[in-house]
Amino acid sequence: MFGISLQEKTLFCRHMAIALKSGMSLLDGLKMIKNQSDSRQMKKIAEHLIATIEKGEFLSKGLEKYNNVFGNLFVNIIRIAETSGTLPENLNYLAEELKKKQEIASKVKGAMVYPIVIMVVTISMAVFMMVFIFPKMLPIFKSLKVDLPLSTKILIFIANAINNYGLYMLVGVIIFFISFRLSLKWKGFRYPVHWIILRLPIIGKISKEVNLANISRTLWLLLRGGIRIVEGVTIVGDTLQNAVFKDYLKKSTNILKSGNFFSEALYGKKFLFPFVFSNMIAVGESTGNLTDNLKYLSEYYDSEVDEYLKNLSSTLEPILLVFMGLIVGFIAISFITPIYKLTQGVR
Repeated sequence: MFGISLQEKTLFCRHMAIALKSGMSLLDGLKMIKNQSDSRQMKKIAEHLIATIEKGEFLSKGLEKYNNVFGNLFVNIIRIAETSGTLPENLNYLAEELKKKQEIASKVKGAMVYPIVIMVVTISMAVFMMVFIFPKMLPIFKSLKVDLPLSTKILIFIANAINNYGLYMLVGVIIFFISFRLSLKWKGFRYPVHWIILRLPIIGKISKEVNLANISRTLWLLLRGGIRIVEGVTIVGDTLQNAVFKDYLKKSTNILKSGNFFSEALYGKKFLFPFVFSNMIAVGESTGNLTDNLKYLSEYYDSEVDEYLKNLSSTLEPILLVFMGLIVGFIAISFITPIYKLTQGVR
């Protein structure tokens, strides 16, 4: 219904925290946000929250209507803050959490720009040659009294397919991507796709560590706010994007409800949770320092993700060079080999 960006949510938390710390009432703070916001959606949300407060109800009650916008984590942290009297502090923690997510998403997108650009340029160059240059050379190849090599025959087939059915192929690719995006909303399709992503050599490692950072940071935020571990793990599962992690965390709540430690559930899934992660949780549970250990883990995995993304371009560069070399080399061989055979025949 409403599309609110992470940045808008972060600004909402920061502005409300500043307003409350300066002595402004909650109602006046919401009115300030409504007047200052450039987002039509945020203005509508602020209007509803103002109406809720004027009725004498809690802010969290008004946010429940927009649970699909803000999420369970946001609503629960606000609810805890209202009962404990720490609303400004918790709003700041929420702002930091949202900022972290925004930074990670931005870094992942930024790191993927270079390889995507290289791939698009390489494929575009190959298509350009086959659409505009190769058709001019095709009559010459057909007139040659030599047996064309396999690479040239393949290139001729691809060039003919692009020239004759290029528009249909483009429409087919667009339909495929739209269908793929829509299919991801269905859990039966989303789960195996996310499982495959976690198994990929480079992207899988980044995805796994991003999820571990989110789990530890969000659970730390919830536990320090007074939420019980069972409820906290349930909320964390709802906030995750990866269906594999989400599904397993939901299953782990059954282990917690039966009176076992959270670490026991983690030890049972070493593919998702490395020994270091599970062991730190176990030590925290046995010593009573679980929140401190979760904070340490969140900082550790945040730094791991940062370091990995910094080195991503240099890691992918050799793979991209090989990819470009194969495409260019294949086209070059397909062009040169028939001409070379012809010259050999003339001699």
